[in-house]
Amino acid sequence: MNSLVLETAARSVQARRRIRPHIFETPLLPSRQIGRETGSSVFFKAENFQLTGSFKIRGAASKITSLGLESAVITASSGNHGIASAQAASSIGQALTVVLPENVSRAKLDRIRSFNVDVILHGAESGLAELHAQREAASRGLVYVSPYNDPEVVAGQGSIGLELLEQAGSIDNVFVAMGGGGLIGGIGSVFKSFSPHTRIYGVAAQNSAALAAAMTAGRVVEVEHLDTLADGVAGGMDEDSITLPLALSVIDEVVACTEDEIVVALKELAFKENQIVEGAAALALAGFLKVAERCKGQTNIVVLCGANFDRDKIVSILKG
Repeated sequence: MNSLVLETAARSVQARRRIRPHIFETPLLPSRQIGRETGSSVFFKAENFQLTGSFKIRGAASKITSLGLESAVITASSGNHGIASAQAASSIGQALTVVLPENVSRAKLDRIRSFNVDVILHGAESGLAELHAQREAASRGLVYVSPYNDPEVVAGQGSIGLELLEQAGSIDNVFVAMGGGGLIGGIGSVFKSFSPHTRIYGVAAQNSAALAAAMTAGRVVEVEHLDTLADGVAGGMDEDSITLPLALSVIDEVVACTEDEIVVALKELAFKENQIVEGAAALALAGFLKVAERCKGQTNIVVLCGANFDRDKIVSILKG
């Protein structure tokens, strides 16, 4: 067994103990209709019901609780990670600065500020905000919290895998949307350590598939990023990302999905399972639907990573 995988699983056990007071243990919901239609047992790990509407608070809380309160922390994200870090820091009493791009939406800005953290507006887009946060960390002696490229962040996401093993028992397949790799790296490490027979499917959005491309090349490479409904997994990766070697060790198969397939999955979840989620969560279901024929008669987990969607966009899709 890969030592990095074992170490990540061990960190996940430790992280789970630390973050328990700061997160919600999300339910594992049986499919109402999709499982029956595909001839298999399908369950949804409902991180869309997490305290901040996404799994990201697990990793943020894991990192922040691993530090002493005397440490000042900085991060950058106008999305789920920024919101999660702000709530985790507020809950723990940790000093935090969040760097946001100047075009951040008023709703997200107000939500992050509501946790009484320091906010810096810098740059025209999130990549520039992230670079500024890293520079600030280096010059001011702050601890930078990456959304995915940090062992403690990955370990926090791995707590989902530990919950799944308790909630479902024997699991044949787990489907996880692939962004920077923190979520699938954490979950995959737990399963490869404690349930090695479980098959881990990484689901990539064809329009922004940085991790899938890196796995093929064996190193982080430049890829074209087009607009995707699964915006929670969009964007590039750090060249030194610890998630690439983890992904290569724990992912059994990568399934790439088109925007049309993500739309179908969003509608399936809304109309057959009564769940409205963000595009990245629907991406995981799209991956399952693509290989469902091979998973007949098996127990399948689809990780619904969040539900922080753009209301107008989702309404337009579901009405279409």
